[in-house]
Amino acid sequence: MVSAVFHTPAPAASSAPPASSATPSTPTLDHSASAAAPATAASATHAKAPVAQTAHKLAGAAFPPLLGFVLLIGMWSLISSSTDGAIPTPQATWQQAITVFSDPFYRNGPNDQGIGWNVLSSLQRVAMGFGLAALVGIPLGFVIGRFAFLSRMCNPIIGLLRPVSPLAWLPIGLLVFQGANPAAIWTIFICSIWPMVINTAVGVQRVPQDYMNVARVLNLSEWKIATTILFPAVLPYLLTGVRLAVGTAWLVIVAAEMLTGGVGIGFWVWDEWNNLNVTNIIIAIFVIGVVGLMLEWALVKLASAFTYEEVKS
Repeated sequence: MVSAVFHTPAPAASSAPPASSATPSTPTLDHSASAAAPATAASATHAKAPVAQTAHKLAGAAFPPLLGFVLLIGMWSLISSSTDGAIPTPQATWQQAITVFSDPFYRNGPNDQGIGWNVLSSLQRVAMGFGLAALVGIPLGFVIGRFAFLSRMCNPIIGLLRPVSPLAWLPIGLLVFQGANPAAIWTIFICSIWPMVINTAVGVQRVPQDYMNVARVLNLSEWKIATTILFPAVLPYLLTGVRLAVGTAWLVIVAAEMLTGGVGIGFWVWDEWNNLNVTNIIIAIFVIGVVGLMLEWALVKLASAFTYEEVKS
């Protein structure tokens, strides 16, 4: 009996440890699994955050222009319906645009060419007139801004001639050059020179006086002052003048070509008006706007390439 008393609890005692050792093992495995799940979810959330932010920024940047175009097309449709079809609808204009741009570089004669040739002819005249204006206007602006006497002498003349309408210069060009093409180039030249002269002169006048004092101490020549001090400081103003001049030149060439004739986007608009083709006139308006926008964008990129925060903004 004694042995029974002492040996009976032994199996229970020996079996107890496995039970106790197995009991804590189960919660340990559950804890590691539950810890891994939040980590995976957090990493997935963190990976999705930049994508969501990028999509939100793109949507915020694209929504206002799209809304503006929707409103423009809506107003266009209302005007078209109120004029009983005198102004073509956006759908009719789109169909005609597909036809026009399906062959933009055809030639059926000197006065019957595709819209591509007309745009290229206008850009050629703009490049020539603007190039001549830059060759004259930028150095003139440097000289006017550098010397106070010349500034006081030229300011009244610039103030008198700058507000003159571009079309007022066209008869002078026809009289002097005896030709429509040089007269159009002359009109572009005389109208696009003023923004470059004025902005360059203002930039030179706003160069800090400390820079000029250092140049005087170093006994630099005028050429050294212009190339090493004035040009880098004036560059933002100069590029602003160039942007304004290109916009003015593109505006002027359309009006000049309407009066001079020949090949050009302005003449194409006038010729379509003579044919009472309002749809092609609206297409030309959009083409003129797109080309002007591309010129502006190219000059903004050129200005941004030269750093200067005020140019980038």
